[in-house]
Amino acid sequence: MQEVENLSGLSPSPEKDIFVVRENRTTCLMAEFAARFIVPYDVWASNYVDLITEQAEIPLPRGAEMRGKCGANESELEVSWLERAYTLRLLFLKEGHNTSRGPEAQWRLARTQFAYDTGERTYFKDAVSPGKHTASSHRLSAFVTPAGKSYECQAQQSITLLSSDHQKSVELLLSEVRVQPFDISADFVFSEEHKCPVDQREQLEETLPLILGLILGLVIVITLCVYHLHHKLTASQAQLPRDRSQYKHMG
Repeated sequence: MQEVENLSGLSPSPEKDIFVVRENRTTCLMAEFAARFIVPYDVWASNYVDLITEQAEIPLPRGAEMRGKCGANESELEVSWLERAYTLRLLFLKEGHNTSRGPEAQWRLARTQFAYDTGERTYFKDAVSPGKHTASSHRLSAFVTPAGKSYECQAQQSITLLSSDHQKSVELLLSEVRVQPFDISADFVFSEEHKCPVDQREQLEETLPLILGLILGLVIVITLCVYHLHHKLTASQAQLPRDRSQYKHMG
């Protein structure tokens, strides 16, 4: 039997939600992230003849309702709020693929869907022809992660969804992401993280000056040692008599 828990109250970030799906008293899916949606919608211009496009910015609030299901190769998370005026669905797939090292498995975010109602007045003001719409991803392959690991990305990421509302583009903005939909080895504990390329690049940018500083310091030390050794050898050679006739007085 699968159970779902919203643990957003445990998050130190006021914008981040924590969702857990458990099966047989063991965690089978965990997800932490902050999310907001940029949704275009039509309103009347001041002349009440022309249409203009406004943008609603809809955050995913803490305490949202959730559902979830786990499978060997397919898992899903569904989150809804404001009496299901808004619903976010995330579908994860685990697949095998061949590499130079042999067959390996990985998982990815394969589909994202966002259902919204432009008749809901919290975020939509005076929408023309208000109604329910669904925005979906197209051929999505995000959060690609080796099997047995969790995906982590602190940087903001954008996923574009195509809406049933006159093919408008809805933007899903995700940040502070930590997700693992398969192969969780310990209850309520993520496995080893697989960082996104943006985080890896930022980490490199942070450590690169330190590495270059250490290399420069090492070069300076080596240069000083070589200079000192060369100076010492030059001084020793300068003390030797250059006139061979003086060698008879030595010893």
